[in-house]
Amino acid sequence: MKVALVGFGAVGRGFADVVLDDTPVEVDVVLVADSDTVTVDDDGLDLEEVKETKKETGDVGDGKPLMAALRETEYDVLVEATPTTLGDAEPAFSHITAAIQNGAHVVTSNKGPVAMRYSELMEAADEEGVEVRMEGAVGGAMPVINTVRESLAGDDVYAARGILNGTCNFILSRMLEEGLSYEHVLGEAQDMGIAETDPTFDVEGIDTALKCVILSNVLFDGESTLDDVDVTGITEITPDALRLADESGHVVKLIGEVTRDELKVEPRLIPKEHSLDVGGTLNVVSFETEFAGEITVSGKGAGDEETASALVSDLTAIARKHGFDGDSDTGGE
Repeated sequence: MKVALVGFGAVGRGFADVVLDDTPVEVDVVLVADSDTVTVDDDGLDLEEVKETKKETGDVGDGKPLMAALRETEYDVLVEATPTTLGDAEPAFSHITAAIQNGAHVVTSNKGPVAMRYSELMEAADEEGVEVRMEGAVGGAMPVINTVRESLAGDDVYAARGILNGTCNFILSRMLEEGLSYEHVLGEAQDMGIAETDPTFDVEGIDTALKCVILSNVLFDGESTLDDVDVTGITEITPDALRLADESGHVVKLIGEVTRDELKVEPRLIPKEHSLDVGGTLNVVSFETEFAGEITVSGKGAGDEETASALVSDLTAIARKHGFDGDSDTGGE
């Protein structure tokens, strides 16, 4: 299977490392692009060489325009791993639509396009008969999207709620365990690389809200956007509030909730030992279903290797479904 990889930051390099190590299907990466440069080899790039070039020069290739390369290069799947942007979700939206128009499937960890312009992408993909898969955009390696689309495909999912941001969960867990202030623990998290230098995206609940939007659109075939989410972050939570919750047999967690009628992100009291009471940087999501009852999945919701794992999982699913692994009954594309 020929793959184009756009985005060569931590997630993109993590994907390259997984491909170099081993993948369930044979992968030839024929295009790699970072924010400024592109390198292409129709016979397959040497990813070790690409990594070394990036390390030595700061670039992966030359100044060839990326959009032209995406339109002119032959590949089966685009792996889109650029950073999330809001608003019009550019440039990732254009990368994905160029791949779709080129007849390629898409795998992405970028929340922007699938949260802000989901219906446009799905309509374009349907017209071209290709797939857009996004497991890495919600919960890292934790199987959230694929649980809905495949494991629960025969059921009616009423709602999903859970912890979808490991940074916030780490901060709240640490504040409770040590009785420390929000500001103190945030500084620790930044020193440990768990929180960004500018943590707004996480602590104000925006990251969780984007994941709720994606989940809502997948669950209910909707056209929700970030504007539809009622969002409250964790910046006003105090050690005293966590202590009082603890004394009443509860913990405070930042919960994202998705129903057909409402999207909400807010700190909530959760009973201790409840399925949503997970600590550290773990994520967890519970689905309410008609026949299967409550189904809960939990795991590491972020990290370069975890997100790369989700990208490879989606890539493998496409390969097996569309015959790129060489032994599918469906035949090649």
